[in-house]
Amino acid sequence: MTHRPSTFAACCIALLLAAVSSFAVAAPPANDTLRIGSKRFTESYILAQVLAQTAAPHTPTPPSVLQGLGNTAIVYAALRSGSIDLYPEYVGTISQEILKGDASMTTAAMNAALAPLGLGVAVPLGFNDGYALAMREDTAQRLGIASLSDLVQHPALKLGLSNEFMGRADGWRGLAQRYGAPQTPVALDHGLAYDAIAQKQVDVIDIYTTDAKIGHLGLRVLKDDKTYFPRYDAVLLYRLDVPQRFPKAWAALQKLEGSINETAMIAMNARAELQGAAFDVIARDHLAAKAGGAPTATASTGADPAQRGFWAKLFGPDLARLTRQHLALTFISVGLAALIGIPLAVWVFPHPRLRAVVLGATSLLQTVPSLALLAMLISLMGVIGTVPALIALMLYALLPIMRNTVAGLGEVSGGLRLAGEALGMTASQRMRLVELPLALPTIIAGVRTATAIAIGTATIAAFIGAGGYGERIVTGLALNDGQLLLAGALPATLLALLSEALFEGVDWLLRRRRMR
Repeated sequence: MTHRPSTFAACCIALLLAAVSSFAVAAPPANDTLRIGSKRFTESYILAQVLAQTAAPHTPTPPSVLQGLGNTAIVYAALRSGSIDLYPEYVGTISQEILKGDASMTTAAMNAALAPLGLGVAVPLGFNDGYALAMREDTAQRLGIASLSDLVQHPALKLGLSNEFMGRADGWRGLAQRYGAPQTPVALDHGLAYDAIAQKQVDVIDIYTTDAKIGHLGLRVLKDDKTYFPRYDAVLLYRLDVPQRFPKAWAALQKLEGSINETAMIAMNARAELQGAAFDVIARDHLAAKAGGAPTATASTGADPAQRGFWAKLFGPDLARLTRQHLALTFISVGLAALIGIPLAVWVFPHPRLRAVVLGATSLLQTVPSLALLAMLISLMGVIGTVPALIALMLYALLPIMRNTVAGLGEVSGGLRLAGEALGMTASQRMRLVELPLALPTIIAGVRTATAIAIGTATIAAFIGAGGYGERIVTGLALNDGQLLLAGALPATLLALLSEALFEGVDWLLRRRRMR
Protein backbone atom coordinates (compact mmCIF):
# COMPACT_ATOMS: atom_id res chain seq x y z
CA MET A 1 0.00 0.00 0.00
CA THR A 2 2.86 2.39 0.68
CA HIS A 3 3.86 2.35 -2.99
CA ARG A 4 0.55 3.63 -4.29
CA PRO A 5 0.83 7.27 -3.19
CA SER A 6 4.14 7.47 -5.04
CA THR A 7 2.41 6.16 -8.18
CA PHE A 8 -0.26 8.81 -7.84
CA ALA A 9 2.35 11.51 -7.33
CA ALA A 10 4.29 10.26 -10.34
CA CYS A 11 1.17 10.56 -12.52
CA CYS A 12 0.60 14.15 -11.36
CA ILE A 13 4.24 15.07 -11.91
CA ALA A 14 4.19 13.52 -15.39
CA LEU A 15 1.13 15.58 -16.32
CA LEU A 16 2.76 18.72 -14.96
CA LEU A 17 6.00 18.11 -16.86
CA ALA A 18 4.06 17.48 -20.06
CA ALA A 19 2.10 20.67 -19.52
CA VAL A 20 5.18 22.77 -18.82
CA SER A 21 7.16 21.39 -21.77
CA SER A 22 4.21 21.73 -24.13
CA PHE A 23 3.34 25.24 -23.03
CA ALA A 24 6.48 26.55 -24.68
CA VAL A 25 5.21 25.12 -27.96
CA ALA A 26 1.83 26.81 -27.54
CA ALA A 27 3.19 30.17 -26.37
CA PRO A 28 2.10 33.18 -28.38
CA PRO A 29 4.53 34.80 -30.79
CA ALA A 30 6.82 37.59 -29.63
CA ASN A 31 5.86 41.23 -30.06
CA ASP A 32 8.30 41.60 -32.98
CA THR A 33 6.28 39.08 -34.99
CA LEU A 34 3.70 40.38 -37.45
CA ARG A 35 0.50 38.38 -36.82
CA ILE A 36 -1.86 37.98 -39.76
CA GLY A 37 -5.34 36.51 -39.37
CA SER A 38 -7.78 34.97 -41.80
CA LYS A 39 -11.41 33.98 -41.83
CA ARG A 40 -12.56 30.43 -42.48
CA PHE A 41 -13.04 30.42 -46.25
CA THR A 42 -10.73 29.78 -49.19
CA GLU A 43 -10.12 33.33 -50.35
CA SER A 44 -9.23 34.58 -46.88
CA TYR A 45 -6.71 31.74 -46.43
CA ILE A 46 -5.04 32.67 -49.72
CA LEU A 47 -4.97 36.42 -49.06
CA ALA A 48 -3.43 35.87 -45.62
CA GLN A 49 -0.61 33.95 -47.29
CA VAL A 50 -0.17 36.70 -49.89
CA LEU A 51 0.17 39.24 -47.08
CA ALA A 52 2.56 37.06 -45.06
CA GLN A 53 4.84 36.31 -48.00
CA THR A 54 4.88 39.96 -49.05
CA ALA A 55 5.86 41.09 -45.56
CA ALA A 56 8.27 38.23 -44.73
CA PRO A 57 11.46 39.70 -46.31
CA HIS A 58 10.96 42.89 -44.30
CA THR A 59 10.26 41.59 -40.78
CA PRO A 60 12.75 40.54 -38.05
CA THR A 61 10.97 37.19 -37.64
CA PRO A 62 8.70 35.33 -40.08
CA PRO A 63 5.09 36.54 -39.91
CA SER A 64 2.69 34.33 -37.95
CA VAL A 65 -0.44 33.36 -39.90
CA LEU A 66 -3.45 32.45 -37.75
CA GLN A 67 -5.61 30.66 -40.27
CA GLY A 68 -9.33 30.01 -40.27
CA LEU A 69 -10.16 31.90 -37.09
CA GLY A 70 -13.86 31.78 -37.81
CA ASN A 71 -16.41 34.40 -38.75
CA THR A 72 -16.11 38.18 -38.79
CA ALA A 73 -16.92 38.57 -35.08
CA ILE A 74 -14.07 36.31 -33.95
CA VAL A 75 -11.42 37.71 -36.30
CA TYR A 76 -12.41 41.28 -35.53
CA ALA A 77 -12.30 40.53 -31.77
CA ALA A 78 -8.81 39.11 -32.27
CA LEU A 79 -7.75 42.32 -34.00
CA ARG A 80 -9.27 44.53 -31.31
CA SER A 81 -7.53 42.58 -28.54
CA GLY A 82 -4.13 42.64 -30.27
CA SER A 83 -4.04 38.88 -30.85
CA ILE A 84 -3.50 39.67 -34.53
CA ASP A 85 -2.17 42.81 -36.25
CA LEU A 86 -4.13 42.77 -39.50
CA TYR A 87 -6.29 40.64 -41.74
CA PRO A 88 -8.00 40.87 -45.16
CA GLU A 89 -11.51 42.28 -44.92
CA TYR A 90 -14.17 43.79 -47.20
CA VAL A 91 -15.53 47.34 -47.14
CA GLY A 92 -19.16 46.21 -47.11
CA THR A 93 -18.50 44.07 -44.06
CA ILE A 94 -16.64 46.87 -42.30
CA SER A 95 -19.30 49.50 -42.95
CA GLN A 96 -22.37 47.42 -42.15
CA GLU A 97 -21.33 44.46 -40.00
CA ILE A 98 -18.55 46.01 -37.93
CA LEU A 99 -19.42 49.72 -37.81
CA LYS A 100 -23.19 49.23 -38.21
CA GLY A 101 -23.26 52.00 -40.81
CA ASP A 102 -24.67 52.00 -44.31
CA ALA A 103 -23.39 50.88 -47.69
CA SER A 104 -22.49 54.42 -48.76
CA MET A 105 -19.83 54.82 -46.05
CA THR A 106 -16.55 56.04 -47.54
CA THR A 107 -13.10 54.79 -46.61
CA ALA A 108 -12.40 58.13 -44.92
CA ALA A 109 -15.56 57.75 -42.82
CA MET A 110 -14.59 54.20 -41.88
CA ASN A 111 -11.14 55.33 -40.78
CA ALA A 112 -12.64 58.15 -38.73
CA ALA A 113 -14.92 55.66 -36.95
CA LEU A 114 -12.18 53.07 -36.46
CA ALA A 115 -9.42 55.45 -35.29
CA PRO A 116 -10.68 55.69 -31.65
CA LEU A 117 -10.43 51.88 -31.55
CA GLY A 118 -6.82 51.98 -32.73
CA LEU A 119 -7.75 50.47 -36.11
CA GLY A 120 -7.68 51.54 -39.72
CA VAL A 121 -8.54 50.53 -43.30
CA ALA A 122 -5.96 50.67 -46.07
CA VAL A 123 -4.53 49.01 -49.19
CA PRO A 124 -7.50 48.22 -51.46
CA LEU A 125 -6.36 45.02 -53.16
CA GLY A 126 -8.20 45.62 -56.42
CA PHE A 127 -11.23 43.34 -56.53
CA ASN A 128 -14.80 43.17 -55.30
CA ASP A 129 -16.01 39.91 -53.74
CA GLY A 130 -19.68 40.47 -53.13
CA TYR A 131 -22.43 38.38 -51.62
CA ALA A 132 -25.03 36.93 -53.97
CA LEU A 133 -27.53 34.09 -54.15
CA ALA A 134 -27.15 31.36 -56.76
CA MET A 135 -29.10 28.32 -57.95
CA ARG A 136 -28.74 25.47 -60.43
CA GLU A 137 -29.08 26.65 -64.01
CA ASP A 138 -31.60 23.97 -64.97
CA THR A 139 -33.90 24.90 -62.06
CA ALA A 140 -33.56 28.61 -62.82
CA GLN A 141 -34.46 28.05 -66.48
CA ARG A 142 -37.40 25.79 -65.67
CA LEU A 143 -38.90 28.29 -63.21
CA GLY A 144 -37.89 31.42 -65.11
CA ILE A 145 -35.83 32.85 -62.25
CA ALA A 146 -33.18 35.45 -63.10
CA SER A 147 -33.33 37.85 -60.15
CA LEU A 148 -33.98 37.93 -56.42
CA SER A 149 -37.41 39.41 -57.11
CA ASP A 150 -38.18 36.31 -59.18
CA LEU A 151 -36.90 34.04 -56.41
CA VAL A 152 -39.36 35.30 -53.80
CA GLN A 153 -42.24 34.22 -56.04
CA HIS A 154 -41.31 30.57 -55.36
CA PRO A 155 -41.68 29.98 -51.61
CA ALA A 156 -41.30 26.21 -51.96
CA LEU A 157 -37.64 26.51 -52.98
CA LYS A 158 -35.24 25.34 -50.28
CA LEU A 159 -32.53 27.82 -49.32
CA GLY A 160 -29.30 26.65 -47.67
CA LEU A 161 -27.39 29.66 -46.35
CA SER A 162 -24.15 29.95 -44.41
CA ASN A 163 -24.39 30.59 -40.67
CA GLU A 164 -22.62 33.92 -40.92
CA PHE A 165 -24.84 35.14 -43.78
CA MET A 166 -27.90 34.17 -41.74
CA GLY A 167 -26.81 36.36 -38.84
CA ARG A 168 -25.14 39.32 -40.52
CA ALA A 169 -26.67 42.78 -40.60
CA ASP A 170 -26.10 42.80 -44.37
CA GLY A 171 -27.20 39.18 -44.76
CA TRP A 172 -30.42 37.23 -44.98
CA ARG A 173 -32.57 39.19 -42.55
CA GLY A 174 -32.12 42.48 -44.35
CA LEU A 175 -32.37 40.84 -47.76
CA ALA A 176 -35.59 39.05 -46.83
CA GLN A 177 -37.05 42.32 -45.58
CA ARG A 178 -36.00 44.24 -48.73
CA TYR A 179 -37.47 41.65 -51.11
CA GLY A 180 -40.28 40.31 -48.92
CA ALA A 181 -38.85 36.81 -49.13
CA PRO A 182 -41.19 34.14 -47.65
CA GLN A 183 -38.65 31.30 -47.46
CA THR A 184 -37.19 29.98 -44.21
CA PRO A 185 -33.59 28.95 -45.00
CA VAL A 186 -31.59 26.19 -43.35
CA ALA A 187 -28.04 26.83 -42.09
CA LEU A 188 -25.12 25.24 -43.94
CA ASP A 189 -21.35 25.56 -43.69
CA HIS A 190 -20.19 27.57 -46.71
CA GLY A 191 -17.69 24.88 -47.69
CA LEU A 192 -20.44 22.25 -47.84
CA ALA A 193 -23.05 24.35 -49.62
CA TYR A 194 -21.78 23.64 -53.13
CA ASP A 195 -22.02 19.89 -52.60
CA ALA A 196 -25.50 20.33 -51.18
CA ILE A 197 -26.75 22.26 -54.21
CA ALA A 198 -24.99 19.92 -56.66
CA GLN A 199 -26.72 16.95 -55.00
CA LYS A 200 -30.07 18.80 -55.08
CA GLN A 201 -30.37 18.83 -51.31
CA VAL A 202 -30.99 22.60 -51.49
CA ASP A 203 -32.09 24.84 -54.35
CA VAL A 204 -30.42 28.16 -53.50
CA ILE A 205 -27.21 29.03 -51.66
CA ASP A 206 -25.36 32.22 -50.78
CA ILE A 207 -22.06 32.63 -52.62
CA TYR A 208 -19.09 34.93 -52.80
CA THR A 209 -18.87 36.29 -56.33
CA THR A 210 -15.23 35.17 -56.67
CA ASP A 211 -16.00 31.55 -55.72
CA ALA A 212 -14.46 29.16 -58.24
CA LYS A 213 -17.27 26.62 -58.06
CA ILE A 214 -19.89 28.99 -59.48
CA GLY A 215 -18.68 28.37 -63.03
CA HIS A 216 -17.50 24.84 -62.29
CA LEU A 217 -21.02 23.77 -61.30
CA GLY A 218 -22.74 26.00 -63.85
CA LEU A 219 -24.74 27.95 -61.27
CA ARG A 220 -26.82 30.99 -62.13
CA VAL A 221 -26.05 34.03 -59.99
CA LEU A 222 -29.32 35.83 -59.33
CA LYS A 223 -29.44 39.52 -60.10
CA ASP A 224 -29.74 41.83 -57.09
CA ASP A 225 -32.32 43.97 -58.88
CA LYS A 226 -33.09 46.08 -55.79
CA THR A 227 -29.35 46.68 -55.13
CA TYR A 228 -29.46 45.34 -51.60
CA PHE A 229 -25.85 44.18 -51.41
CA PRO A 230 -23.11 46.82 -51.09
CA ARG A 231 -19.68 46.50 -52.72
CA TYR A 232 -17.24 44.24 -50.93
CA ASP A 233 -13.89 45.58 -52.11
CA ALA A 234 -11.04 43.72 -50.44
CA VAL A 235 -8.85 45.81 -48.13
CA LEU A 236 -6.61 45.43 -45.11
CA LEU A 237 -8.09 46.03 -41.67
CA TYR A 238 -5.14 46.73 -39.38
CA ARG A 239 -4.00 48.05 -36.03
CA LEU A 240 -2.76 51.61 -36.32
CA ASP A 241 0.57 50.79 -34.66
CA VAL A 242 1.55 48.36 -37.43
CA PRO A 243 3.20 50.99 -39.69
CA GLN A 244 5.36 52.13 -36.76
CA ARG A 245 6.24 48.64 -35.55
CA PHE A 246 6.89 47.21 -39.01
CA PRO A 247 7.68 50.16 -41.31
CA LYS A 248 9.43 48.17 -44.03
CA ALA A 249 6.81 45.42 -44.04
CA TRP A 250 4.01 48.01 -44.17
CA ALA A 251 5.67 49.73 -47.13
CA ALA A 252 5.81 46.37 -48.91
CA LEU A 253 2.14 45.64 -48.12
CA GLN A 254 1.10 49.01 -49.54
CA LYS A 255 2.54 47.96 -52.90
CA LEU A 256 -0.21 45.30 -53.07
CA GLU A 257 -2.76 48.04 -53.75
CA GLY A 258 -4.70 47.19 -56.91
CA SER A 259 -2.57 44.09 -57.53
CA ILE A 260 -5.38 41.47 -57.59
CA ASN A 261 -8.32 41.69 -59.97
CA GLU A 262 -11.42 39.52 -59.83
CA THR A 263 -10.23 37.20 -62.59
CA ALA A 264 -6.98 36.56 -60.73
CA MET A 265 -8.81 35.96 -57.44
CA ILE A 266 -11.23 33.49 -59.04
CA ALA A 267 -8.26 31.65 -60.58
CA MET A 268 -6.49 31.44 -57.22
CA ASN A 269 -9.64 30.17 -55.52
CA ALA A 270 -10.01 27.57 -58.27
CA ARG A 271 -6.48 26.26 -57.70
CA ALA A 272 -7.31 25.69 -54.04
CA GLU A 273 -10.83 24.28 -54.40
CA LEU A 274 -10.64 22.39 -57.69
CA GLN A 275 -6.99 21.36 -57.86
CA GLY A 276 -6.10 20.99 -54.19
CA ALA A 277 -3.13 23.37 -54.31
CA ALA A 278 -1.89 24.65 -50.96
CA PHE A 279 -2.58 28.24 -49.99
CA ASP A 280 1.09 29.18 -49.60
CA VAL A 281 1.91 27.78 -53.05
CA ILE A 282 -0.94 29.73 -54.64
CA ALA A 283 0.20 32.94 -52.97
CA ARG A 284 3.83 32.36 -53.97
CA ASP A 285 2.93 31.74 -57.59
CA HIS A 286 0.75 34.85 -57.72
CA LEU A 287 3.49 37.05 -56.27
CA ALA A 288 6.10 35.51 -58.58
CA ALA A 289 3.93 36.20 -61.61
CA LYS A 290 3.40 39.81 -60.49
CA ALA A 291 7.14 40.21 -60.03
CA GLY A 292 7.74 38.93 -63.56
CA GLY A 293 9.05 35.52 -62.53
CA ALA A 294 7.77 32.11 -63.51
CA PRO A 295 5.33 30.47 -61.07
CA THR A 296 6.97 27.79 -59.01
CA ALA A 297 5.61 24.28 -58.63
CA THR A 298 7.23 23.83 -55.25
CA ALA A 299 7.03 25.60 -51.96
CA SER A 300 7.52 24.98 -48.29
CA THR A 301 5.08 22.13 -48.60
CA GLY A 302 7.25 20.29 -51.12
CA ALA A 303 5.99 19.00 -54.45
CA ASP A 304 3.05 20.65 -56.14
CA PRO A 305 0.19 20.10 -53.70
CA ALA A 306 -2.24 20.00 -56.61
CA GLN A 307 -0.91 16.52 -57.19
CA ARG A 308 -0.97 15.45 -53.54
CA GLY A 309 -2.94 12.39 -52.64
CA PHE A 310 -4.32 11.36 -49.27
CA TRP A 311 -1.04 9.97 -47.92
CA ALA A 312 0.82 13.15 -48.82
CA LYS A 313 -1.80 15.15 -46.93
CA LEU A 314 -1.73 12.79 -43.96
CA PHE A 315 2.06 12.83 -43.61
CA GLY A 316 2.46 16.46 -44.70
CA PRO A 317 5.20 18.68 -43.23
CA ASP A 318 2.69 20.19 -40.79
CA LEU A 319 2.10 16.85 -39.03
CA ALA A 320 4.82 17.29 -36.39
CA ARG A 321 3.70 20.84 -35.56
CA LEU A 322 0.04 19.89 -35.32
CA THR A 323 0.90 16.87 -33.16
CA ARG A 324 2.89 19.04 -30.72
CA GLN A 325 0.04 21.53 -30.53
CA HIS A 326 -2.59 18.82 -30.02
CA LEU A 327 -0.52 17.16 -27.31
CA ALA A 328 0.00 20.52 -25.63
CA LEU A 329 -3.71 21.29 -25.62
CA THR A 330 -4.58 17.82 -24.31
CA PHE A 331 -1.95 17.41 -21.59
CA ILE A 332 -2.12 20.95 -20.26
CA SER A 333 -5.92 20.95 -20.03
CA VAL A 334 -6.16 17.50 -18.46
CA GLY A 335 -3.22 18.23 -16.14
CA LEU A 336 -4.85 21.43 -14.92
CA ALA A 337 -8.22 19.70 -14.56
CA ALA A 338 -6.60 16.97 -12.44
CA LEU A 339 -4.75 19.47 -10.27
CA ILE A 340 -7.97 21.42 -9.67
CA GLY A 341 -10.59 18.69 -9.79
CA ILE A 342 -9.04 16.03 -7.54
CA PRO A 343 -8.36 18.32 -4.52
CA LEU A 344 -11.77 19.96 -5.00
CA ALA A 345 -13.50 16.57 -5.04
CA VAL A 346 -11.56 15.47 -1.93
CA TRP A 347 -12.59 18.68 -0.17
CA VAL A 348 -16.32 18.39 -0.94
CA PHE A 349 -16.55 14.61 -0.46
CA PRO A 350 -17.40 14.69 3.29
CA HIS A 351 -20.15 17.31 2.69
CA PRO A 352 -23.03 15.74 0.71
CA ARG A 353 -24.93 18.96 0.00
CA LEU A 354 -21.88 20.94 -1.07
CA ARG A 355 -20.71 17.95 -3.10
CA ALA A 356 -24.02 17.83 -4.97
CA VAL A 357 -23.86 21.56 -5.73
CA VAL A 358 -20.27 21.44 -7.01
CA LEU A 359 -20.80 18.32 -9.13
CA GLY A 360 -24.05 19.77 -10.45
CA ALA A 361 -22.31 22.99 -11.49
CA THR A 362 -19.55 20.98 -13.16
CA SER A 363 -22.16 18.90 -14.99
CA LEU A 364 -23.80 22.06 -16.32
CA LEU A 365 -20.53 22.99 -18.05
CA GLN A 366 -20.86 19.83 -20.14
CA THR A 367 -24.15 21.07 -21.57
CA VAL A 368 -22.61 24.25 -23.06
CA PRO A 369 -21.73 23.69 -26.74
CA SER A 370 -17.99 23.90 -27.28
CA LEU A 371 -18.05 26.73 -29.81
CA ALA A 372 -20.42 28.72 -27.62
CA LEU A 373 -18.10 28.26 -24.64
CA LEU A 374 -15.15 29.41 -26.73
CA ALA A 375 -17.07 32.48 -27.89
CA MET A 376 -17.97 33.37 -24.30
CA LEU A 377 -14.35 32.95 -23.15
CA ILE A 378 -13.07 35.11 -26.01
CA SER A 379 -15.58 37.80 -25.08
CA LEU A 380 -14.63 37.67 -21.40
CA MET A 381 -10.86 37.47 -21.87
CA GLY A 382 -10.44 39.58 -24.99
CA VAL A 383 -7.95 37.13 -26.55
CA ILE A 384 -8.04 34.22 -28.94
CA GLY A 385 -5.74 31.24 -29.35
CA THR A 386 -4.26 28.88 -26.81
CA VAL A 387 -5.45 30.34 -23.51
CA PRO A 388 -9.24 30.29 -24.07
CA ALA A 389 -8.91 26.89 -25.78
CA LEU A 390 -7.07 25.47 -22.76
CA ILE A 391 -9.62 26.87 -20.32
CA ALA A 392 -12.51 25.42 -22.32
CA LEU A 393 -10.87 21.99 -22.55
CA MET A 394 -10.01 22.06 -18.84
CA LEU A 395 -13.62 22.83 -17.92
CA TYR A 396 -14.83 19.89 -20.03
CA ALA A 397 -12.26 17.60 -18.37
CA LEU A 398 -13.30 18.48 -14.81
CA LEU A 399 -16.50 16.42 -14.62
CA PRO A 400 -15.13 12.89 -15.24
CA ILE A 401 -12.15 13.56 -12.96
CA MET A 402 -14.22 14.94 -10.08
CA ARG A 403 -17.01 12.39 -10.45
CA ASN A 404 -14.59 9.46 -10.45
CA THR A 405 -12.68 10.88 -7.49
CA VAL A 406 -15.89 11.10 -5.48
CA ALA A 407 -16.94 7.63 -6.66
CA GLY A 408 -13.55 6.14 -5.74
CA LEU A 409 -13.63 7.65 -2.27
CA GLY A 410 -17.19 6.42 -1.82
CA GLU A 411 -16.07 2.84 -2.51
CA VAL A 412 -13.70 2.83 0.49
CA SER A 413 -15.37 0.80 3.21
CA GLY A 414 -16.34 2.39 6.51
CA GLY A 415 -14.44 -0.33 8.32
CA LEU A 416 -11.12 0.80 6.87
CA ARG A 417 -11.84 4.36 7.88
CA LEU A 418 -12.64 3.21 11.42
CA ALA A 419 -9.44 1.13 11.48
CA GLY A 420 -7.40 4.18 10.52
CA GLU A 421 -9.15 6.20 13.19
CA ALA A 422 -8.42 3.46 15.75
CA LEU A 423 -4.74 3.67 14.82
CA GLY A 424 -4.78 7.35 15.76
CA MET A 425 -4.71 8.77 12.22
CA THR A 426 -6.05 12.22 11.62
CA ALA A 427 -8.63 12.77 8.89
CA SER A 428 -5.98 14.11 6.51
CA GLN A 429 -3.70 11.14 7.24
CA ARG A 430 -6.53 8.68 6.58
CA MET A 431 -7.29 10.44 3.30
CA ARG A 432 -3.64 10.48 2.20
CA LEU A 433 -2.56 7.03 3.40
CA VAL A 434 -5.74 4.97 3.14
CA GLU A 435 -8.60 6.45 1.11
CA LEU A 436 -6.76 8.06 -1.82
CA PRO A 437 -4.54 5.01 -2.47
CA LEU A 438 -7.61 2.75 -2.51
CA ALA A 439 -9.51 5.19 -4.73
CA LEU A 440 -6.55 5.65 -7.11
CA PRO A 441 -7.68 3.17 -9.82
CA THR A 442 -11.07 4.88 -10.07
CA ILE A 443 -9.45 8.33 -10.11
CA ILE A 444 -7.10 7.31 -12.91
CA ALA A 445 -10.11 5.95 -14.82
CA GLY A 446 -11.58 9.45 -14.61
CA VAL A 447 -8.37 11.00 -15.91
CA ARG A 448 -8.42 8.43 -18.69
CA THR A 449 -11.94 9.45 -19.71
CA ALA A 450 -11.04 13.13 -19.50
CA THR A 451 -8.02 12.58 -21.74
CA ALA A 452 -10.10 10.82 -24.38
CA ILE A 453 -12.63 13.68 -24.29
CA ALA A 454 -9.86 16.30 -24.52
CA ILE A 455 -8.21 14.64 -27.52
CA GLY A 456 -11.46 14.74 -29.46
CA THR A 457 -12.64 18.13 -28.27
CA ALA A 458 -9.23 19.77 -28.85
CA THR A 459 -10.00 19.85 -32.57
CA ILE A 460 -12.24 22.87 -31.91
CA ALA A 461 -9.18 24.87 -30.86
CA ALA A 462 -8.33 25.46 -34.52
CA PHE A 463 -11.43 27.65 -34.85
CA ILE A 464 -9.69 30.28 -32.69
CA GLY A 465 -6.12 29.84 -33.90
CA ALA A 466 -4.81 27.42 -31.27
CA GLY A 467 -3.73 24.82 -33.84
CA GLY A 468 -3.81 21.06 -33.43
CA TYR A 469 -5.28 18.47 -35.79
CA GLY A 470 -8.43 20.56 -36.00
CA GLU A 471 -6.50 22.93 -38.28
CA ARG A 472 -6.71 20.33 -41.04
CA ILE A 473 -10.36 19.65 -40.28
CA VAL A 474 -11.27 23.35 -40.42
CA THR A 475 -9.37 23.79 -43.70
CA GLY A 476 -10.96 20.65 -45.10
CA LEU A 477 -14.39 22.06 -44.29
CA ALA A 478 -13.54 25.34 -45.99
CA LEU A 479 -12.35 23.52 -49.12
CA ASN A 480 -14.90 20.70 -48.88
CA ASP A 481 -11.87 18.39 -49.04
CA GLY A 482 -12.79 15.02 -47.55
CA GLN A 483 -9.21 13.75 -47.71
CA LEU A 484 -7.92 16.70 -45.69
CA LEU A 485 -10.72 16.21 -43.16
CA LEU A 486 -9.67 12.58 -42.78
CA ALA A 487 -6.01 13.59 -42.55
CA GLY A 488 -6.97 15.60 -39.47
CA ALA A 489 -9.33 13.06 -37.95
CA LEU A 490 -7.09 10.00 -38.27
CA PRO A 491 -4.13 11.32 -36.22
CA ALA A 492 -6.57 12.39 -33.49
CA THR A 493 -8.04 8.88 -33.48
CA LEU A 494 -4.57 7.33 -33.32
CA LEU A 495 -3.64 9.64 -30.45
CA ALA A 496 -6.76 8.54 -28.58
CA LEU A 497 -5.84 4.88 -29.11
CA LEU A 498 -2.29 5.49 -27.87
CA SER A 499 -3.72 7.25 -24.83
CA GLU A 500 -5.95 4.25 -24.11
CA ALA A 501 -2.93 1.92 -24.41
CA LEU A 502 -0.95 4.09 -22.00
CA PHE A 503 -3.69 4.12 -19.38
CA GLU A 504 -4.22 0.39 -19.84
CA GLY A 505 -0.54 -0.05 -18.99
CA VAL A 506 -0.91 2.12 -15.88
CA ASP A 507 -3.96 0.09 -14.84
CA TRP A 508 -2.03 -3.16 -15.31
CA LEU A 509 0.81 -1.86 -13.11
CA LEU A 510 -1.66 -0.90 -10.39
CA ARG A 511 -3.27 -4.34 -10.48
CA ARG A 512 0.15 -6.02 -10.15
CA ARG A 513 1.01 -3.91 -7.14
CA ARG A 514 -2.29 -4.73 -5.46
CA MET A 515 -1.56 -8.43 -5.91
CA ARG A 516 1.78 -8.22 -4.09
